[in-house]
Amino acid sequence: MFDQRGTQRSRSPRTTRRLQADDCIIVDNRELRKAQLGAGVGNFIEWYDIGIYGYLAVTMTSVFTEGMDSRMGLLVTLLGFAVSFVVRPLGGMILGPLGDRIGRRKVLFFTMALMAGATTVIGLLPTAGQVGLWVILPLYLLKMLQGFSTGGEYSGAATYIAEFSPDRNRGFMTSLLNSGAMIGFAAGAGIVAVTTAVATSAWGETAMRDGAWRIPFLLALPLGIVAISLRSRIPESPSFEVAQEKAANADTNPIFVRHNLPNILKHYWPQILIGCALIAADGTSSYMLTSYMPTYLETQVGSPAVHTAVAAVVVLVLQGVLIPVVARWSDRIGRRPIYTMAAIGNLVLLLPAFWLMHVGTLWSLYAAMFLVMVPSAFFLALTGAVMSELFPTASRYGGVGVTHNLSISIFGGTTPLVSQILVETTGNSYAPAFYIMFFSAVALFAVLKMRESAARPLLGSVPVVTSLDEAAALVENQDTDERIDTATMLLTPMPAAAGDTEDDARVH
Repeated sequence: MFDQRGTQRSRSPRTTRRLQADDCIIVDNRELRKAQLGAGVGNFIEWYDIGIYGYLAVTMTSVFTEGMDSRMGLLVTLLGFAVSFVVRPLGGMILGPLGDRIGRRKVLFFTMALMAGATTVIGLLPTAGQVGLWVILPLYLLKMLQGFSTGGEYSGAATYIAEFSPDRNRGFMTSLLNSGAMIGFAAGAGIVAVTTAVATSAWGETAMRDGAWRIPFLLALPLGIVAISLRSRIPESPSFEVAQEKAANADTNPIFVRHNLPNILKHYWPQILIGCALIAADGTSSYMLTSYMPTYLETQVGSPAVHTAVAAVVVLVLQGVLIPVVARWSDRIGRRPIYTMAAIGNLVLLLPAFWLMHVGTLWSLYAAMFLVMVPSAFFLALTGAVMSELFPTASRYGGVGVTHNLSISIFGGTTPLVSQILVETTGNSYAPAFYIMFFSAVALFAVLKMRESAARPLLGSVPVVTSLDEAAALVENQDTDERIDTATMLLTPMPAAAGDTEDDARVH
């Protein structure tokens, strides 16, 4: 169990020696940039796939459910989106603990290859008109492979970047993953818009159903090759390497032990519950904007597909810019105030946003999407940092993998399907807004229970700093700095030595 600061109650005296300058990790900025690019490209491709599937949902309904009732066919297509999230927790449960054992880098290389391959093969599938409705089965299988790889992708990338980042900039650094994700989704929506415009102009109104829908999926192949090349050159997380080096000298304090899945659930269930509540609000909000809104606007409002795709590109690029700005703010004022603003934003803005959608004009379309986007950006700005800050280094990949994927699968990934079912069964076009608002209210309660973690060393890790001077300042002020708690750091016993200086600091 953990106290209010998130530290283990049964603390061993061996972990409470004073922090020294050479305990700190000093980040190499060149290596950090390389890590950021290598990790971020996977998130870009993940959301590129989500974007093209979401914006091609109506087209893919006619392609893969030809002969089926159109309303039922749309649900079957959206189920394809949801089914990828069924296996996503399995990916997190398997790939997360594996990443804690063999390293973040190796697992991230595997997830990238699997994700790009599955997306490409979707573009090669036959249609229902060619082979019958059974083609839905391989489509679902490929979506499940995507979900499995994604289960290890985001949790691994977030863990990796969080461990690589200086403590005082961790929110900003990890937020670039979700910023890149929004750019990836915008790229997917943009490719769909351009493909639709060019194909229909050249081959007629049925061009997308006749085969042009394949183009966005097949583009995943060259994107994947570039991503795999970049990812093969990234270094391992310095915090992971230091923890591995010191593991042999670690005591029995559970935060320094690499746990399997059952023990992660046993020791960290409070953090898992808090994380799941936050991700439920995060996921329903973001997947409403990115994956269900195109379908909702086309089927419930009657907006042309091209207009919704272009609006999405504009709004998501704005969101991609806003996310790191909010994250930088959270590094200064804390994670809890930002989460509070995000949840209240959904409670206040969603009903006006849905009203604006039904006005039916182009300006109201943009205004509505903007109102939905802003609270979502506040949530997404914190996801990578906070999930990583909930768990100690030894079991972080596994903890984040279980928490993020379980919640995003149950609540986020099913948002398009559940929202459509709510609209169909209740006849209330505002039902999706109430669905998201409920989870935002739950998130407010979770915020009250979470510890503030901004600008603090990660649990189970030593401080990560940008310079020798910063390391020396931490050592000098450790008795009065509430952010420094050596009980949460893996500090091996070290004999006192006269003459130790900040120049001894470890550089990674």
